[in-house]
Amino acid sequence: MTNNSLLKKITILLLFILSNCLKTNASNTEFLADSSSNKDFIFDVIIDKVLVVNDSVLYKNFNKDTTYRLNHKDNTLVFYFKSPDNDSLDILFKYKLIGFDKKWSNWEKTSFKKYKNLSDERYSFQIKAKNKRRIIKTNEFNFTISEPFYKTTAGFIIYFLFILLLIIMIIKKKNYLFYKEKLHLLNEIENSTKELVQQKEKYETLISEELSKKDALKLKTSFKERSKRYKMVTVLFSNITGFNKLAEQKNSKKLIDDLDKLYIKFDEIVKSHNVEKIKTAGDTYLCAGGIPEKNKTNPIEVILAAFEMQEYIQKIKNKYANKNEPIWDIKIGIHTGPVFADIRQNKKRSIDIWGDTVTIASRINSSGEFNKINISANTYELIKDYFICKYFGKMPIKYEGDINMFYIESFRNQLSEDKECLKANNKFYTKLGHLRFDDLENYMLNKIEEKLSKSLFYHNLKHTIDVSVQVEIIGKKEGVTEEEMLLLKTAALFHDSGFIKSYTDHELIGIQIAGEILPKYGYSHKQIEVIGDLIFATKLPPKPKNKLEQIICDADLDYLGRVDYIPVSNNLFKELVAHKIIPNDINEWNKTQIKFIEKHQYFTKTAKTLREVNKKLRLEEIRKLVNY
Repeated sequence: MTNNSLLKKITILLLFILSNCLKTNASNTEFLADSSSNKDFIFDVIIDKVLVVNDSVLYKNFNKDTTYRLNHKDNTLVFYFKSPDNDSLDILFKYKLIGFDKKWSNWEKTSFKKYKNLSDERYSFQIKAKNKRRIIKTNEFNFTISEPFYKTTAGFIIYFLFILLLIIMIIKKKNYLFYKEKLHLLNEIENSTKELVQQKEKYETLISEELSKKDALKLKTSFKERSKRYKMVTVLFSNITGFNKLAEQKNSKKLIDDLDKLYIKFDEIVKSHNVEKIKTAGDTYLCAGGIPEKNKTNPIEVILAAFEMQEYIQKIKNKYANKNEPIWDIKIGIHTGPVFADIRQNKKRSIDIWGDTVTIASRINSSGEFNKINISANTYELIKDYFICKYFGKMPIKYEGDINMFYIESFRNQLSEDKECLKANNKFYTKLGHLRFDDLENYMLNKIEEKLSKSLFYHNLKHTIDVSVQVEIIGKKEGVTEEEMLLLKTAALFHDSGFIKSYTDHELIGIQIAGEILPKYGYSHKQIEVIGDLIFATKLPPKPKNKLEQIICDADLDYLGRVDYIPVSNNLFKELVAHKIIPNDINEWNKTQIKFIEKHQYFTKTAKTLREVNKKLRLEEIRKLVNY
């Protein structure tokens, strides 16, 4: 019994050992088979293709080292991936879209992945695969979804241009409506003018019937010469308040005398500021700047006159004891714009003006504040650099709309010499002088062009302009003051004006002409003296006594160091021959020029820097022209 049991146990043990050996052998056989297969195939994972939502293939056989750029419309993608492994049924995949997914997916057998509505950014689709032997392989597809055009710089530029175009169209539309209204008004004016012309023709017919033809023609011509349109005139309306109360005062006769004296004083004030008195009527005083001679400074000059008128009124008020009910007050209204004028020149000149500018000045006067210089927006724009102004409201004007109104508080701080800023300083008058110079320059250049002899081939309009430009260039480099610059420019403008009257002693004649003209443009006696000295300093040979004279001397002979020296020199030769100053021998003239240039020297550091080297080059050029 015992032996049988032992035999049974041994048999079972042998069978177990045999079974294990068979399993091991099978396993080894499978491994060898796999090893043999692996010699022909390497496990990998590939992204087979990338499709857009409509199943069209975007990419196939791509390079993983390349970043592909997709259109912003292709933002719904399907990625297909696979492994060519023999046992692909046992392959698991894991993926992540960097830039979209926050973490990797779980291992799964799905061989595709779909992404919807990807934004315009940079992405990297990464895929991992593993087989049953736990071998893991990776791959990736890098791509960028481009931003839509409306987000690009070019898009923003187009939006900006579109908005700008829209704004321009709105402005054009408003301008169109404005000009349409203006055209309507012009048509009304034209119709009114036709009526006036018809009435005028009737009037002329009546004159012709009553007068001889000669007298009628003379009368019509006189009217045309008198009537003129001015583009920029500054009109001042003033009212003296308390005028109607004069009869109630015990000393009314004295007050009326003072009113007469007041108007006489006003006449003196406006005349001193180049402003023309138009008329007085009761308590109203009307004057205008920029007429009959046109100028750019009339808004400022009228306001200077207004300041003095106010100051004089205050002096009169202080004469009376009853301060609680002041009799004398003044209200001033000023507007700048175009006017029509009828100028009569008999024993005494009389001027009448009319137009919208006069009407608006009157309206500003009536709407303004007492003891203030009330001005329109037009005038404000022209004087704001000189005076401190305060806005105080709008006023409706027929056919003009609402216009802004201001009143003047004082001169600007830097242009005033007192704490109250009610007195102009030298800087103010220098600044005003530069503005007046524009009118003076225009007048003198026209005069020179019109009256200089045509035989002045060198001392002509061009030479005057050249010297004017050079004094400004050299003056700035030499650091002259604003007033000195004004004096230099004025002297340059007049330095050859004497040629209008005589070829000899033209410097002295130029000084005389400057002395006659400059007071009309606000130059002081002292300034005119300095300008005269500067003109005389240009007499050859130059002997300047100060810095300003050095500057104008260098500017006058600036051409010696310019590239156009030879043609300019030939013009001077031609002029001197025409006036019989030198013989007609160009070779001798060139020799004279060589001696002159050899002795000549520039005085200012600026001229030496700009012209000295070139002057030596010009000297070499002219030496080549001389026959010895």
